[in-house]
Amino acid sequence: MARSAPRSPARSRARAAARLAAVQALYQHDMEGTAIPALLHEFHNHRIGATIEDVEYAEADIQFFDDIVTGAHARAAEIDALIAAKLAKGWALDRLDRPMKAILRAGTYELIARADVPAAAAISEYVDVAHAFYERRESGFVNGLLDAIAKDVHG
Repeated sequence: MARSAPRSPARSRARAAARLAAVQALYQHDMEGTAIPALLHEFHNHRIGATIEDVEYAEADIQFFDDIVTGAHARAAEIDALIAAKLAKGWALDRLDRPMKAILRAGTYELIARADVPAAAAISEYVDVAHAFYERRESGFVNGLLDAIAKDVHG
């Protein structure tokens, strides 16, 4: 197994920014149905690393962002099935609000497709993303659900 390069603080920040932007992009796709190529273009040119109305957006790892967005979209049926299988009895994926679905979809994609990212690190990062949208209870839900998926995927 190939070893990944040591993680620098700048690389970690760039990946954290990419994850947050990917969740926002997946949410926007779910809300508006924006085509993925148009969405990537919009984020590359207007959201990632830009300053809009005095708000500076963090530099993000663009390739990582692109992979999460395109991969989560391409594998949506598989990802949604994995998430649905871990929901409590009587709950369906459509009962979750759109930001939560975007977080879980991005996190699940990373768990199933990014062998270069340790599962615990991916889960922790998406718990942090959840904090940007929700209170503690919801971030605990993200942690528990992604951990259950990771156990199935990674054994």
